[in-house]
Amino acid sequence: MFQISELEDVIRVPPARFGSKLDEVAREILKSKYESTINPDLGYIILITNIVVDPTGKIIPGDGATFHKVDFDVMTFFPRVQEIVEGEIVEITDFGAFVRIGPTDALLHLSQITDDYLTSDVKQGVILASQSKRTLKVGSKVRVRITAVSLPRGAALGKIGVTCRQPFLGAFEWIEEDIEKSRKGQLGRKGSAPQDKISDEKGPKPGKTEKRGRK
Repeated sequence: MFQISELEDVIRVPPARFGSKLDEVAREILKSKYESTINPDLGYIILITNIVVDPTGKIIPGDGATFHKVDFDVMTFFPRVQEIVEGEIVEITDFGAFVRIGPTDALLHLSQITDDYLTSDVKQGVILASQSKRTLKVGSKVRVRITAVSLPRGAALGKIGVTCRQPFLGAFEWIEEDIEKSRKGQLGRKGSAPQDKISDEKGPKPGKTEKRGRK
């Protein structure tokens, strides 16, 4: 999930940057500190925006720099379990594919693609389903559901797992095919139930009796 969060911090402006514009200095410092980092509460920090710097700085004895309070917004991406996201296949491996979602890659394991028998051709960058002949390849746009999230912490590598085995997930062309099949199925069901019709319009109407006398 992408979101915008408001943060505040204090930046240190060294004496060598006193002649520069304060906004530009603040942007450089904040970008270096925050962008392309991972926060356990915010997730992946992508972009710094809307920087407002207090022009009145403070001086700490023994330090020639000035310290300024700064308010700013950050654009973040925090993957949530069960969230449906869209991405692009960026790598095919023997055990599945990696999907680029936001600023990171998620693993789409072979077992989470389809019930069909799959063949992974790493050299060609293609995964082929034997019966349906559906394929996934590098560059394919897909819609998937997040099943597992583990953000990197320290030296530990993070992991995001996704699946497309559920209805209306997978490559965009698969979804279009499934939607079309669903529509045809609904039309078929509607047309298979004929409506009752009265064959003789001059005959007795339902709910009424007809009296006949003797000749």
